[in-house]
Amino acid sequence: MLGRTASSLFWMSRYQERALNTSKLLEVAYRTAMVPSSGQDDVDDWRFALATAGCDQGYAQKVGDITPRGVINFMIFDKDNTSSVMVCLENARNNARAVRTGITAELWEAINTTYIEFKDVNPLSITQEKLPDFLAWINQRSHLFRGALLNTLLRDDGYFFSQLGHFVERADHTARILNTQYWVLLPDNDVIGDGTMERSQWSGMLRALSGLRSYRFAYPNANLKAFNIAEFLILRKEMPRSLAHCYDWIDDTVDDLATFYGTREPSLDMASAIWQELRNAQMQDIYQNGLHDFLTDFIGKNNAFTSQLSQDYNFA
Repeated sequence: MLGRTASSLFWMSRYQERALNTSKLLEVAYRTAMVPSSGQDDVDDWRFALATAGCDQGYAQKVGDITPRGVINFMIFDKDNTSSVMVCLENARNNARAVRTGITAELWEAINTTYIEFKDVNPLSITQEKLPDFLAWINQRSHLFRGALLNTLLRDDGYFFSQLGHFVERADHTARILNTQYWVLLPDNDVIGDGTMERSQWSGMLRALSGLRSYRFAYPNANLKAFNIAEFLILRKEMPRSLAHCYDWIDDTVDDLATFYGTREPSLDMASAIWQELRNAQMQDIYQNGLHDFLTDFIGKNNAFTSQLSQDYNFA
């Protein structure tokens, strides 16, 4: 496979996943902003969405003061924000179009229709009241893309590169959410005060990762607790957005890719090493060595893997 084809498939999936992640952050900001605050600034929830998406500095430079209307426009429709839903959907479509003959009709239809319908939306029509329904539509279209990919794409190298893009982006998003508010996951928060603010932040974090109900199944006899939440989102591989789940899938995919090509490039060993570390990790050790340091290190390794992958397979 040509390097530019592999790159297009990788980034097609990565941008689709990023669009979903951005919409989930906005959904959580909207939900939590509707709840009466206890000592928090009125814009803290919107600030969290900007910071986690990595576009807080861009927002400050272009827009300035944080307002719900400003954040909604910037994170959904702003062409200068590389993480906005509009930019992500457009980039996903452009990458899919570059490999149009290498993907199925169903997959192309899911991508193209979403983009066309999104372009017809007037940004001024998405008020705060209409935001939840619009975000739900974005989420549904993202799941349609994922379903079309999993159910129609041939299991060859193109499929493998698309999976790597998807789970690299998902792992990065989970790690950044945790690292943005890592202090609320420290064990002391399980015993200090009445925990009202912490529970709100924990719920928001789990909602942003579609994990609030799943958490209740994983810990049926436990309330929301910092230790359990950190373990759930980092080490529990049955949680689809945990770091362990992402790299379990990535490790299987790089093995398939190595078998398909008959060679094992350095990037594939890097991915396996990351998975090995996660598989052998214990939450107590992560806390002892520093949760923030662990997450920062993971983000760096995830980025390094992506960079090495692009070099090994000549991404254009």
